[in-house]
Amino acid sequence: MPCEVTRTTLRAMTHLPPPAEELRLLDAELWQLDARRAQLLTRRAWLVAALNRTQQPSRAQASAQPPAAAPRPETAAPSVQNVLLVLGGVLLTLAAAVFTLVSWGHMGIAGRALVLGAVTLATLAAPVALLKRGLRSTAESVAGLGLALTVLDAYALHAAALSRTDGTGYAAAASAVLAVAWSAYGLLPATAALRLPLPCALAVAQFPLLLWALSADASAYAISAALLVTAGLDAVAVVRLTAGAVRITAVVGAYGMGGWGVAVAGWLSLTAGGPADASRAGALLVLAAAIALGAAWRGPGVTHALGLVITAGLLIVVALGGVARSGLPSQWAVPAHLAVGIALLGAVRAERLPDAMRRGFAWASGAVQALAVLWTLPVVALVLLGPAGRLGRVWSGAPADARAAVAADVPWPPDAALAPLVLVAVAAVLALAVRAQEWRGRARLGSAGLLWATALVLPAMFEAPYVAGLLVLGVITAVALYACRVTVAAAQITALVLALVTATGLALVSLASQSATLIVLSVLTALFAAASWRADVAPFTAPAALVLAAALASASGAAANWPPARTALPVLVVAGAAALLAARLGGSRTTVPVEAVGAAVGLFAVALAVTDPPMLALVLALCGVIAAGTALRDGRRPVGYAATALFVLAAWVRLAAWDVGTPEAYTLPVTVPALLVGALRRRRDPQASSWTAYGPGLVVTLLPSLVAAWADPYWTRPLLLGGAALLVTLLGARHHLQAPLVLGGSALALVTLHELAPYVVQVTGALPRWAPPALAGLLLLALGATYEQRIRDVRRVREAVGRMD
Repeated sequence: MPCEVTRTTLRAMTHLPPPAEELRLLDAELWQLDARRAQLLTRRAWLVAALNRTQQPSRAQASAQPPAAAPRPETAAPSVQNVLLVLGGVLLTLAAAVFTLVSWGHMGIAGRALVLGAVTLATLAAPVALLKRGLRSTAESVAGLGLALTVLDAYALHAAALSRTDGTGYAAAASAVLAVAWSAYGLLPATAALRLPLPCALAVAQFPLLLWALSADASAYAISAALLVTAGLDAVAVVRLTAGAVRITAVVGAYGMGGWGVAVAGWLSLTAGGPADASRAGALLVLAAAIALGAAWRGPGVTHALGLVITAGLLIVVALGGVARSGLPSQWAVPAHLAVGIALLGAVRAERLPDAMRRGFAWASGAVQALAVLWTLPVVALVLLGPAGRLGRVWSGAPADARAAVAADVPWPPDAALAPLVLVAVAAVLALAVRAQEWRGRARLGSAGLLWATALVLPAMFEAPYVAGLLVLGVITAVALYACRVTVAAAQITALVLALVTATGLALVSLASQSATLIVLSVLTALFAAASWRADVAPFTAPAALVLAAALASASGAAANWPPARTALPVLVVAGAAALLAARLGGSRTTVPVEAVGAAVGLFAVALAVTDPPMLALVLALCGVIAAGTALRDGRRPVGYAATALFVLAAWVRLAAWDVGTPEAYTLPVTVPALLVGALRRRRDPQASSWTAYGPGLVVTLLPSLVAAWADPYWTRPLLLGGAALLVTLLGARHHLQAPLVLGGSALALVTLHELAPYVVQVTGALPRWAPPALAGLLLLALGATYEQRIRDVRRVREAVGRMD
C-alpha cells in the first residue's frame, strides 16, 4: 500500500470486523466445511459398498461354474467292439441257417455245393487276414461263424446226399469229423492265435462215442462204458493241458460225462440180477475209479486230488461189494461192502503212494465204516428205546426173552442178525489200524463205544432169557461206572454217558416185571451212589442216584398197594436226603445239581399227594421243614421265603380239609409270622419303615376280616375286629409307628361305621325331610367359620403322623 494513503481512506473502502468476531466467523465456516466433508465421505463409502455387493455375486457365480466337462462314455470301446462282433456273427449264422433250411431247395446240387463250400472256405480263411492286420476280436467272431457254417454243411450234406442213413450214426460220425477238423484248424500256424476252435472241438468231441452207442442200440453197459471212456479222454486232456479255456472245457467234460457214467454203472450194480451182471457193472465202476486215480496221480495241476482219490475208493467199494452181494444173501450186503472198505486200508500202508492218495483211501475207508455203523443204529436204538412202549402197561409180566422185552410194539429188523459183526469189525479197525498219535485216543473211545453197542444188542440178537438180558445190561452199567475212574477227561465223559444211557435202558426193560423193577432200581441206586464218592463224576452220578432212589420209593409204594398220596412220604424221604447231602457237600460242584434234583423230587411228592388234602398238607409241611433247614445254610437265606410259603400252604390245605370257612383261620397263620419277622427286622435295622415291617402282615388279616365283617350279620366278628384294630392303633400311637396307626385306625373307623350305620339310618328316617339339608347347612357354616383353625389342626396332625416311623 502506498504510504501516502491515509487511514481514513482505508477505513472507508473495506469493513473489517473486530478480531473476535472474525475468529467466530472463520470457525463457523470451517465447521460447515468439516460437516460437508464428513457427509460426502459417508456417501462415498455407501456407494463403494453398494458397488461391491452388486459385483460379488456375479464374480462368485463366475468362479463357481466349473468348466464344461467332456461327456463320459458309458461303454468302453472294446466292449462295443465285442458286442458288435458277436451280434454280427450271430446274425450271419442265423442267415446261413435260414438259407440252408429254407432256400436250399431252390438251387441245384452244383449250386448248393458251390455256395456252401465257397462261403465256408471264405469264412474260415478270413481270420488269417484279419490276424495279420491285428484284428483279433474280429477274427474270433468270423472263426466262430465259420465253425457254425461247418455244422450247417454237415446238416446240408445229410439232407442232400445221405438222407437215407441213420441220423444218430451220422451225427456221431459228423461230430467226430468236426472235432478233428476244428482241432486241425485251431492248430494251424496261421490260426493258432485263435482261442475258439480248440474248446469247440473238445466240446463236440464229447458226443461221438455216446452217439455211436445209441445208434447201435447198445445196452446200458455199453452206454456207461462210452460215457466213462469219454471222461477218461477228457481226463487225459486235463493232465496234458496246463491252463486256459481248453482245460476248463476238458474238466467240465470229465466231471459231466464221468458223473453220468458212474450213475448208470451204479444203478446197474444195484439192480444186477446175478454175478455176471454185477461183475460187468463192477468193471465199469473200477474203470471210473481208475480214471479218477490217474487224474489224481498224474495231474500235477489237479487241485482236487484228495476228493478224486476218495471218490475212487468209494467206487471200488461199490464195485467189489456189488459183486460180492450178488452171490450172498441180502443180509450180507453191508458186511460185504464193509470188508472191501476195510481192505482199502492196505493201500494206506503203501509207502510208494503219494500222501494225498493214501489220505484219500483212508477217508474213503472211514466213510464206508461210518455208513456201516449207521446201518446198525436202528437196532441199537430199538434195544435202548423199545422198552419205553411198556410205560402204559407196567408190570404186565416178564417177557419170554430179551428180544420180546425190547421189541414190545416194534417188529424186529429182519437184516439185523449181522449188526454185531459190523460193530465188532469197525471197533477192531479203530483199535488196531489207527496209529496216528492225534487220532489214537479218539479211535479207542470210538472202539469202546462200538463194543458197548455190541454188548447191548447181543442178548436180544440171540434171544437170551429175560433175566440174562437184565444181567448183561447191569454188568455193562457197572463196567462203565468203573471206567469213570480214568483221569482222561474225554474217556471219563464217554464212560459216564454210556453208564447213564445203559442205566436208562435197563430201568425201562425192568418195567415188565415187578420184582425185576425193584431189584434193578435198588442195584442201580447203589451203583451210582458208590460211584459218587469220586468228586469228578459226582455232579452227574449223585443226582442220578437220587432220581433212581425216588423211582425206587415210588415203585416200592406201588408194590405195597399204597395209594399215590401215601407213596409221597417215602419219595419225600429222598428229597430230605438230598437236602442233608447238599448241606454235607458245602461248596462242592455237586451241591447245586443235588439241590435241584431234591427240589424236583419234592415237587413230585406234592404231585402224588394232590388227591388227598390231609396228606397234601402233611407233605407241604414236611417240604417246608426241608426248605427251612436249607435256609439255615450260608448263601441259602432266600429259601426261607419258600419255606414260609410252604408252611402257609400246608396250614391252608389242612384248614380246607377240616371245612373251615373262617377267613381269620387262614390269615392269622400268615400274619403272626409276618409280624414276628417284621419285629426282628426292626430290631436289626431301626431305620426300616414300619410299612415294610408290619404293613404286609396287618393287611393280610385286617382286609379279609373287614370284608367278612361287612357281610356278617352278627356282632362277634365286628367286636373282635374292632378291638384288634383299637389295639393296633394304640400300639402304633404308643411306639410312634405310622403303619399300625393308619391301618388300625382305618379298620376301627370302618368297623365303627358299619356298626353305627343302622342307627344313622333310623335317625335319618325319623327326622323331617327338611332336617337333613338343614343339618348339612349348619355343618357347612360351622366348617366355614372354623376353616382356618381346622386347617391348622390338620397340618399339626399330619406333621405329628409324619414324624412317626
